[in-house]
Amino acid sequence: MGDIKLAHSVFALPFAILGAFLVAPRSGGRIEWGTLGGMLALVVVCMVFARNWAMLFNRVADARIDAKNPRTASRAFASGALSMRDGYLLLGLNAAGFVVACSLFGFIFGNWWPSVHAVPVLLWIAFYSLTKRFTWLCHVFLGGALAASPIAAAVAVNPQMLEQTTSVMWIAGMVLCWVAGFDVIYALQDLDYDRSVGLRSMPAKFGWRGALWISRVLHVGAVVCLLMALRTNDMLGVLFAAAIGVTAALLIWEHALLIRRGRAGIPMAFFTLNGVVSIVLGAAGCVEVGLA
Repeated sequence: MGDIKLAHSVFALPFAILGAFLVAPRSGGRIEWGTLGGMLALVVVCMVFARNWAMLFNRVADARIDAKNPRTASRAFASGALSMRDGYLLLGLNAAGFVVACSLFGFIFGNWWPSVHAVPVLLWIAFYSLTKRFTWLCHVFLGGALAASPIAAAVAVNPQMLEQTTSVMWIAGMVLCWVAGFDVIYALQDLDYDRSVGLRSMPAKFGWRGALWISRVLHVGAVVCLLMALRTNDMLGVLFAAAIGVTAALLIWEHALLIRRGRAGIPMAFFTLNGVVSIVLGAAGCVEVGLA
């Protein structure tokens, strides 16, 4: 069963940082680096706690399901290496850490919006883990969970600028489509198992070929969102446009790899190429906005 794991959250981090850069506080037209640096440090801390919470919730909620799946049977809770009590304790610690880190935006920077939204965010990013029980749109819910990262970072850094910076929403849209698309690819590994136990996913419903076509459409949508972000923000220019071109090429390569190698191509398509996409786009966007 697909889950919010380290790879997913690491892929989202550059987009959270880019969301923060796009609304960064400025003085005389220049970014206030001292203030932004402290905020970015807190953003990263929040993402670490959020990642741990979401992954733990997934593993605890799916322990019985994972135990019956040969691919996931060795996971800590599924195998019994960690007890459910351990899981609940770790969930509580990471939830508390996230809430405290969010509240620091209020105490240090006078922005209480992260604190207000802390619990709803935790509920939202955990909800994905339950969706495969009742809808094959579970991959879209995962994309939505990670799409919250650039928006949440922007709210934490400069909420007053968010309404004026529509490019943040387009970046979030890109993350939603991109993550949903590659999670469909990841879920191909469990196509037969999901069908056998009645779990819902796009591969289980539409088969290998149908799921791949949906993934391709989602990735086309991701590129369109990037082009809209470029169009709606003057700070994004030639470098970001080049990064979009690289991204489109990598996504084409990803799907070509799956056509040529089938299931054997999933590790490279999922981990390697998507990791490059994340780094290239995040770095290009941050460099251009930072120099604007």
